[in-house]
Amino acid sequence: MRHLKTSIHPELDHLGNKTIIQRIAARAIVVDGEEVLLLYTHRYQDYTIPGGGIDHGEDIISAMVRELKEETGAQNIHNIKPFGIYEEFRPWHKPEADVIHMHSYCYTCKVDRKLGKPSYEDYEIKNGMEAMWVNIHKAIAHNEETIANSPQKGMSIERETFLLHLIAKEMM
Repeated sequence: MRHLKTSIHPELDHLGNKTIIQRIAARAIVVDGEEVLLLYTHRYQDYTIPGGGIDHGEDIISAMVRELKEETGAQNIHNIKPFGIYEEFRPWHKPEADVIHMHSYCYTCKVDRKLGKPSYEDYEIKNGMEAMWVNIHKAIAHNEETIANSPQKGMSIERETFLLHLIAKEMM
């Protein structure tokens, strides 16, 4: 799978003497015309691509399908193809490490336009997560506005906006 980008969070001036944990995530890129299936998170005021961490013993594609179903209620997931890997180093604010080194394996796929009921985790409910079809250019503009103006933006918004720009360029 092609490497899309390596991103190092601006708070990390060096990685020496840092405890680093690894995380692998799978993300689903679902496009229908100029609309993309995204998650809107009210807490962070951003649009994100469905996906998340891989469970122990789970393969990447199975994780992508599971996360897509859980977060959006997507049905009839098919035509799965590799898109690329986004690598990032971000501060980790938990006792076991200083830095998280994450690889996001991104896949394109098709789903039925009508979504079923998602099954959100508690933190996703608290964050006000909501699955929706959105015009990709509106999602990009919204995320860029959030990056420029919101003090509560999440750390993943730069990754998500980069991916949305790349999707618009290559798939629209």
